[in-house]
Amino acid sequence: MKYLLFPLLIAGVLFVSGCSSKQYFEPQTTYDASGAQSAYEGKIVNVNRKGATLEDGRYIGKSGIGTQTVGKGFRFLNENAYYILAANDSGDLKVIDKKSGKTAYTMTLQLPIVSASIRHGLVAYILENNAFGLYSLKQHKKLIENRSERTYAIDARAANPLFIDSLVVMPMLDGKLIIFDVNNPENAKVVYLSSNKVFNNIIYLERMGDSLVAATPKKLLTLGAEGEFEYRANIAEVAQEGKYIYLFTKEGSIVKLNITLDVLAQKKFKFAQYSAAAAVGGKVYALDIKGSLIVLDGTLKHYKIYDVGSVDTPVFIAGTKLYKDGTVIRLDKLDFK
Repeated sequence: MKYLLFPLLIAGVLFVSGCSSKQYFEPQTTYDASGAQSAYEGKIVNVNRKGATLEDGRYIGKSGIGTQTVGKGFRFLNENAYYILAANDSGDLKVIDKKSGKTAYTMTLQLPIVSASIRHGLVAYILENNAFGLYSLKQHKKLIENRSERTYAIDARAANPLFIDSLVVMPMLDGKLIIFDVNNPENAKVVYLSSNKVFNNIIYLERMGDSLVAATPKKLLTLGAEGEFEYRANIAEVAQEGKYIYLFTKEGSIVKLNITLDVLAQKKFKFAQYSAAAAVGGKVYALDIKGSLIVLDGTLKHYKIYDVGSVDTPVFIAGTKLYKDGTVIRLDKLDFK
């Protein structure tokens, strides 16, 4: 994405110039996690909200490493029970049949695709110029494509479009949610999370019961029958389990909230910088960039810290497995006691 380069170069220069004063999370006691580790052949070269692409073309999805490959020059975008979505930097999108491993459909969208989702023969997508669209695989045509406001830099953790019954929710790169019915796509509702022009895209979008949970790098929002609620923070990651939301901040805090965004519990690990996080099986996991894997109970009162080595390449959590630097770490084998 060419329009990202200038802001990121500036950020890189600032990072290098400030390295001498950088402080890191240094726990007094850590534990060995080798009993929960095993090796896998592969190196993650691209990661997004729904999965990761390995150097050899395989992908890691919600169920772990897939049996199919996405093809040379393509990266994994998303999947459902039947298909894999993969795209390249030229704007080509492939819909790969999971059973046969063959490409069932192809689309050319002219610009690189930031995120996409598929359901019932419809592909919802967002392009790097902040255009969104809905494509019918059966009809081989776009049902709609509109462009929102131009953005000049985005957070790489871009959220994917979300299908809810006949509705499509588009997490735009300029801090908006655009919601429309597939049967009437021209009549859309817009929800504004923020209006900043830089690093303001929707980085998280999921459903919790009858409510939506969405976030930009600066704001968490829930929208549902109870109303609309917001919580402001410097957000590193968001995770959900059951009726709770866990927010991980860039200052090292982990915050437990309910659907109306009341703070139920909070724990801070000074100087921690989270590269990955999850909430699953009644436990909360947070991986610091220097290799401290924090395992907490759901109340955030009890925790244990494991040393798994610094984060040198992209990582991805699929269910209870953390894929890191050619190693699989079984999170369910690690405890907080």
